[in-house]
Amino acid sequence: MAFAAILDDGAVVTWGDHRFGGDCSSVQDHLKNVMQIQATVTGAFAAILADGSVVAWGNPACGGDCSAVQDQLKDVEQIQPVRDGFAAVLADGSVVAWGKRLYGGDCSAVQDQLRSL
Repeated sequence: MAFAAILDDGAVVTWGDHRFGGDCSSVQDHLKNVMQIQATVTGAFAAILADGSVVAWGNPACGGDCSAVQDQLKDVEQIQPVRDGFAAVLADGSVVAWGKRLYGGDCSAVQDQLRSL
């Protein structure tokens, strides 16, 4: 288990098991002006920054690595976690997902249906 807290200045502090997101040192420099944090039950975290971008950390197989979709994660309005991944709703109503495919971490098969949510 791990926890994350947003400080008054928009920075993030994490603690707990480092394998499950309790250590955000690899992305700490990017965790500024954080507006929201969500977590999977399997140890990954995703934060929405004030500019609408996303930073993820923790268990990479379970959503802690969003590099494959990073270029799509712009103007993010909300993030919803699932067991092993995340879905982000963008300002234009589209959805971007990442994490384990089996648990919803890939929405490419229905991408054109996910508009104006």
